[in-house]
Amino acid sequence: MLLQEVISSIDFFNELSQEQVKKLSEISRINSYPQNSILYYESDINNSLMFLVSGLIKIYKVDKFGNEIFLYHIYKNNMISELSSINTNNIYCFSNAEFIEDSIILSIDFVKFKEEFLDKNILTSKLMEALLNKTHQLQCIINRELVFDATAKVAFMLNQDLDMFNKLKRQEVSFMLHIQPETLSRVLKRLSRNQIIEIENSIVSVINKEALVSIFKGIGI
Repeated sequence: MLLQEVISSIDFFNELSQEQVKKLSEISRINSYPQNSILYYESDINNSLMFLVSGLIKIYKVDKFGNEIFLYHIYKNNMISELSSINTNNIYCFSNAEFIEDSIILSIDFVKFKEEFLDKNILTSKLMEALLNKTHQLQCIINRELVFDATAKVAFMLNQDLDMFNKLKRQEVSFMLHIQPETLSRVLKRLSRNQIIEIENSIVSVINKEALVSIFKGIGI
């Protein structure tokens, strides 16, 4: 796929004209990464605004004991970079990013992007929207880690990310949610018994979405 086609395939840039896409391609590049490779580590500094074209990324931090703390996944067609300010030439990394699948990244020179687009009020609303989504993601993490009990954690993930839940092994899900595998199993059995979910061949489907949402609705949200 040509660079201009890659840019046009990302929703963030769907308001650009063909001429603007061409101009953006001149300050952009595409990179491929294999599964399990690292995109960046916490405290790294780079000067590129990055988007995930295809694949899957895991964002995590490491505590003082060396334990990995899962934060969230980034899916294709989404911005990767964590921006704390646009009034800087460098982008600081506040977490670690690892590729869960073979992936393709679009990298844009951030300084030139500001000069050619943001300073001309092009894509500023798109960037604001992306940053607000990041803020919402942070709120979800706070709820998951500090407010939700085990049942709310599971219900929230089933509602927000059912495909990923079914894709992962149960042990991986419990690791992500920071609960014991036995606890996860008990919660799933209770939700199934209450006819909120259905489990067939280890695949979960939601049969009562309203009841599922009521488990976490209003808790820290």
